[in-house]
Amino acid sequence: MPTAVLTDRERTAVQAYLRLLHTVRAAFDGPPDGGRPAVVPPAVLAEAEQALARAGLSGNEAEFFRLLRDWYPPV
Repeated sequence: MPTAVLTDRERTAVQAYLRLLHTVRAAFDGPPDGGRPAVVPPAVLAEAEQALARAGLSGNEAEFFRLLRDWYPPV
């Protein structure tokens, strides 16, 4: 359950980052000899970068990861 109150732009940035994270994890899942390259679609990466910029969090990773921890605590 989220504990921090995020602005719409901050929430969008966190959600975009989580989509990026899940995409990267999916790229690395599977058997080690699967032969699949670990590829992150450029659109997913661009979405996360744009969301961070719109939220004013580009270059402020400490603040972004604080928001992420508060809103989406590790399980």
